[in-house]
Amino acid sequence: MTEHTAPQNLDAAQAKAELTRLADLIGRYNTAYYTHDAPEVSDAEYDALRKRYDALVALYPEAEPAESPAHAVGATPDSAFGKHRHLVPMLSLDNVFDQTEFEAFINRAVRFLGLSDTQTQELAFVAEPKIDGLSISLTYEHGKFVRGTTRGDGTEGEDVTANLLTFKDLPQTLNGPAPELIEIRGEVFLSKEHFLALNAAQEAIGRKPFANPRNAAAGSLRQLDARVTARRPLSLFAYAVGFCSDKLPSSHSAYLEQLKAWGFPVNPLSRTLEAASGAEAFFEEVARARAGLSYDIDGVVYKINDLTLQERLGFAGRAPRWAVAWKFPAEQAITTLKSIEIQVGRTGALTPVAHLEPVNVGGVLVARATLHNEDEIARKDVRPGDTVQVQRAGDVIPQILAVIPPGPNAPPRAEPFQFPDHCPACGAIAVRPEGEAIRRCTGGLTCPAQIVERLIHFVSRTAFDIEGLGERSIREFYEEGLIRTPADIFRLHEHAAAIMKREGWGEQSVANLMQAIEARRTVSLSRFIFALGIRRIGESNARLLARHYGTYDNWVAQLRKAALIGSDERLELGSITGIGSVIAEDLVAFMQEDHNRATLADLHQYLDIQPEEQTAGGPLAGKTLVFTGTLTTLTRPEARAMAERMGAKVSDSVSKKTDLVILGEKAGSKAKKAQELGIATLDEAGWVSFCANGGDLPTANS
Repeated sequence: MTEHTAPQNLDAAQAKAELTRLADLIGRYNTAYYTHDAPEVSDAEYDALRKRYDALVALYPEAEPAESPAHAVGATPDSAFGKHRHLVPMLSLDNVFDQTEFEAFINRAVRFLGLSDTQTQELAFVAEPKIDGLSISLTYEHGKFVRGTTRGDGTEGEDVTANLLTFKDLPQTLNGPAPELIEIRGEVFLSKEHFLALNAAQEAIGRKPFANPRNAAAGSLRQLDARVTARRPLSLFAYAVGFCSDKLPSSHSAYLEQLKAWGFPVNPLSRTLEAASGAEAFFEEVARARAGLSYDIDGVVYKINDLTLQERLGFAGRAPRWAVAWKFPAEQAITTLKSIEIQVGRTGALTPVAHLEPVNVGGVLVARATLHNEDEIARKDVRPGDTVQVQRAGDVIPQILAVIPPGPNAPPRAEPFQFPDHCPACGAIAVRPEGEAIRRCTGGLTCPAQIVERLIHFVSRTAFDIEGLGERSIREFYEEGLIRTPADIFRLHEHAAAIMKREGWGEQSVANLMQAIEARRTVSLSRFIFALGIRRIGESNARLLARHYGTYDNWVAQLRKAALIGSDERLELGSITGIGSVIAEDLVAFMQEDHNRATLADLHQYLDIQPEEQTAGGPLAGKTLVFTGTLTTLTRPEARAMAERMGAKVSDSVSKKTDLVILGEKAGSKAKKAQELGIATLDEAGWVSFCANGGDLPTANS
């Protein structure tokens, strides 16, 4: 199998391995893009990964890693800013790239809602150019602007209120009647003209220019000194609502008109389409106008106009079911491949990186590309010195499309690249498990590259988020023997005097570092689990596990017992919606290894690991539900979404931990098991009534 094998040609085991590989890559690229404003791959390459991931999930839904990084949104807010929790999460959009994929998006929404053919034909949309900028949430109380936050991780963002107050486009008071409390969503961007002027100014004072307008906008808004932001002419378009204490208009188009009445700039190219059939023509119209626009766009966003339907559709993972982004094709250029470097990640994966002769692609200077694995290199027969065709769609690093055949008088090509079968960092054998595309170092924690990468991951923003302890410091401290294990970080105070003597460190910087470490001795269970770097456990999976098990002690005890196949604890692990056998095996294997248990015990003595915060509010908060049988008035996804909105966890199997089972027609064995275990049940009508009217949970005898 290679990563280019068509999804339909993979068997279930191969699909699991490929989905795991793609989830790991997507999680890594999300962190680079959202946390560090330093994308590792182009939009086109990222979108291609997501497209393949979604195609595999459609064919093998049971093989998808539970709450994989592919469902994560954004990244953890920068600790340099104050943090603020969104009243309604700020999620992202799924992408499509042609008419066929757009129609598939429509069909999914129609199936979810159970619409008739006539209702489908009357489904109206609002189409808006997709601005290539930074998402923002603006909070108004009694019509007064009180707070502005970035997307952050979708749940919590960075407070950039002081910087937003420098915007001319931002109304500080809404015109006319306004809700008591409302979150207004929009996009901050920098025009093409101002982007070029800013880069010219950067170069004039010897500073690195910004890669593109999006990065420039993000860097300009996320300034600790609002005076810097004020000197950069950022713009704003408003386009959506988060929380609103009052009733909204019935349609998205009417809401856009309300935004304009309140004083917000709204993209003048936005248009209401009476049917989905007009989407392709509008896309082509915007594509023709793209070059002449004063700002960068990378596609068109289509939203179902009816807000009631939007509410019913809700969200699937990281994205709404009622909106999609139709992206533009990538831009291309020709350059020279100078060399191929093999990098070793924290899980031992050997990843080839292509270093390119810098080339301008669509106004962005790009210099390297990730080649994924040895199959990619062999398939394209990429060799150092080759002339290659590259493409990008808005970011710094392109993908290599193909090698350009050399001319008749060109010098001979280099020998084919030989992918190493030993780790370049430690010399251990690098093996490629059957059915996987990635070759991995077998050195484990004897491999310095893996140890260092794991430590870097441990202190990263999405893990322990220790300010002042970055990649460079971790590498230096490792080489000096000051840090070898995660717990050594919390013993660094013993080496404060030695650190103070190092170049670049002083009394104040060391004191700041020790204070930052001390502040992270209290950590949530989900951050702790994620920081451990367990294979296939990204941020979302970690949250899922933390919410299910509640406390650190329970998590450790249950996973230890889950080693026994067929035990209640193993069945419970498998009952967590989306957790498949591969992830379960990885978790159990991690907990059974002596070194890992020693690491956990060593860390635990220094940390206060807090129970995971459960979903607040809702009549089903903290409860576990199972749906079984055929639902007739609701689609299964809609029923599931209703439960999750009320705070419930939805499981795929009935166990002693189940609180309620909703019985559709022909419920079968799950209904019988619920009766045997004395678990409360509701039929479909009872479930709909409960959702509409609330009340107490039924008991087993209801």
